[in-house]
Amino acid sequence: MQDFLIIGGGIAGISAAARLSHLGSVTLLEAEPVLGHHASGRSAALFEPRYGLAPVVALSLASEAHHRHADGGVLSPRGMMIVARADEAEIFAEDVEVMALERITPAEAQAIVPILNLKAVALAAVADHAWDIDTDRLIQNFLREARGHGARILIDARVTGIARDARVMGITRDARVTGITRDAGGWTVTSAAGSHSGRVLVNAAGAWVDGIARMAGVRPLGHQPHRRSMARIPAPGGHDLARWPMIFGAGEGWYCKPDAGALIVSPAEEHPMGPHDAWADEMVLAEGLARYEAMVTEPVTRMIANWAGLRTFAPDRVPVIGRDPRVPDFFWLAGQGGYGFQTAPAASQLAADLIAGRAPALDAATVAALSPARFG
Repeated sequence: MQDFLIIGGGIAGISAAARLSHLGSVTLLEAEPVLGHHASGRSAALFEPRYGLAPVVALSLASEAHHRHADGGVLSPRGMMIVARADEAEIFAEDVEVMALERITPAEAQAIVPILNLKAVALAAVADHAWDIDTDRLIQNFLREARGHGARILIDARVTGIARDARVMGITRDARVTGITRDAGGWTVTSAAGSHSGRVLVNAAGAWVDGIARMAGVRPLGHQPHRRSMARIPAPGGHDLARWPMIFGAGEGWYCKPDAGALIVSPAEEHPMGPHDAWADEMVLAEGLARYEAMVTEPVTRMIANWAGLRTFAPDRVPVIGRDPRVPDFFWLAGQGGYGFQTAPAASQLAADLIAGRAPALDAATVAALSPARFG
């Protein structure tokens, strides 16, 4: 009998394994052959602590010191820029205020990013409070900590009965699936890697969190995965992109980000769908690339690669971190949306504090805003 069973091997589950390994024995179960296969492996990997709703911002700000200093830090300078057409002035102004950006002229923006089209870009703003996250290093740091304290990290350990798309397979709130059972001693989870028992079950299953809850006999909270697609294109015009910021269209209508000598472009779509191994929609990508092309002088001539990931949100778009109010030994670590990496240090620390019965470092209002108890 383990102290903690964690379902999900993305950044949420891995960071939780590291924190909880200091409190007791841990087993983490990941369904895929590799860790971080789904949303964690398809992240834009930007740390911008002012991005998101107030509880997300609180988690991000509380994570900053860890990102900067733990194990040598995982951040490197990137910066960000927002560009807009003249008819997008109102939403541009909202972006500038919310993200504390500094307005600059289109010509000044073009001096930073030479491919910007001054016939289209009427408004621009920049900030230096955005950094690249070395996501692989962050994952490896947490894994090293977890394993160093005896945690077992198992791959190819899909929970019996949970399908890649629970809705398509007809799993409903009242369905009885036997992959997860509970008795007076705790939980037993049957997986492709055998059966495992633990006192506390941590649900960090990303897009599958509500399916896991149903299997455990816990009321799901209404989490909804949303697809986001990305395309990798060659460096536009052969430019050196190393010092370019991440660039957003007004209202996050699209974005692009330098990545290993190429450019990632996303339509920044949020299309609701069931949990599955996501792939990019060609038409959606084409629309996003067209929005990007309208603001630059270099056409997109080919894609190097494309992919998609699922960003999963609770109904109020705030992460869910806390014990289930009806089943206290079932712990939610869910609904990270697009903020999993940038909030992982503080989110996992909060999870450990709540499970250990310690006073969290985060303020009480933020802890309450993140708690699953808010759903009644």
